[in-house]
Amino acid sequence: MTSVCFVGTYPPMKCGIADYTSHVLHNRPGGWRGVLSFVLEGGETPAANISKTDVEPVWHGTPGPRGVSASVILRGLKEIGCNHEDTVLWFQHEFNIWGDSQAFVDTLKGLDLPKVVTLHTLHFQSRETPTGLCQREHDLLRALLSHVDAITVFSHGVYSAVVAAFPQHRGKVHVIKHGVRSYPEISRLSHKEAKEALSEFLLCESDLDRETKRALREQRVFIDPDTVVLGQTGYLHPMKGSEFLSPARDELQKLVPHRRVVAVRIGTARLEAHLAHADEIRRNHDGKDRFLLDLWLPQRVLPLAQRAFDVNYYWPNDCTQSGVLTHALGAGAIIAGRDLEGVGETLKQAGALCDRDPANLLLRIRDIIVKPGLGERIEQSAANYAARFSWKNQAARHSELAEHILSSLPVPASSNAIVRMARRSTSLTRWIRAN
Repeated sequence: MTSVCFVGTYPPMKCGIADYTSHVLHNRPGGWRGVLSFVLEGGETPAANISKTDVEPVWHGTPGPRGVSASVILRGLKEIGCNHEDTVLWFQHEFNIWGDSQAFVDTLKGLDLPKVVTLHTLHFQSRETPTGLCQREHDLLRALLSHVDAITVFSHGVYSAVVAAFPQHRGKVHVIKHGVRSYPEISRLSHKEAKEALSEFLLCESDLDRETKRALREQRVFIDPDTVVLGQTGYLHPMKGSEFLSPARDELQKLVPHRRVVAVRIGTARLEAHLAHADEIRRNHDGKDRFLLDLWLPQRVLPLAQRAFDVNYYWPNDCTQSGVLTHALGAGAIIAGRDLEGVGETLKQAGALCDRDPANLLLRIRDIIVKPGLGERIEQSAANYAARFSWKNQAARHSELAEHILSSLPVPASSNAIVRMARRSTSLTRWIRAN
């Protein structure tokens, strides 16, 4: 049985990539070994800091991304009791986490084990290189591809960019779309029911300040049936383009003068460096037609909010993929977003509203407001996408790739050779059928 050991962030760390790994593990088909993650903030590096979760052991023993090395990885494998034979190391890469690309590549070089890297933040529409990759992405891949057995990317656009830049490594590049968590109990709610439930949470359970709660109640933002809520969730970050939400609301109001349009941004700054951006968004908050609800939604409420919004509006400045949008798709929500990089590819594939021109996007939003049947078809498309790329299906794709990699390795001269050869035949047959 194949053992997969992930390397990267993991809960209780609050990070989209940590959530990604957690979802894969919780939906795995079986036989996976664990996670090697970083020392939790405020802690010291212990000899062994293992938390036994309901899935697999997690070793929070790596002293930060800059402290990672081959020897640290090997020690972590020993700590969780992982046998090197039949083990695939699966790294989750994002540039803000693995800031030292050379150290990351050196770690890969020093590990004589099958290795896969999921690259979460690659571009394919950049002007920095002829293929659409950013220059630092091109440089990382050039150094990395010779030392791994496979990489996975989230979009076909990125796949095309990578194989155009490095055709000799085409066989190592695989598309595994970002998984989607389904929320059937939420997707079955009408917008009215979802709005009422969200309002109840915000007014009675959340830690919003008293003045904001009073304004929400008096303005009947989620209660008035004639009010259209243009919303957005997620961390406040300059690349998210949250500053475009209020102007979009103003223009949409002109297009549907018979309806009241309210912009609601729910989220908070994650890092101190983003506080200035949060202040900029806050200055557009008027407590009447524009609201910034400065709070982080619990996991159970996030998809509810996305379902409650009449339209989830996203116009990012720079975004290669978005975990928060997958929650909206799983909730059967209506999304209107920018046709940019992997976000645009996902939205188009999911049947959501997507355009390169913000004015055209607003016209399409107007159409679903005046023709509710259009919105219902978009919601059904979101549900179909969520079923196709469910976490269960995407976790199975991870497992199939790991089996494929191990089956392609030379069979060792050992008592396990016959077993390995039999598994190789089965795995290759499965892989050929799937691809």
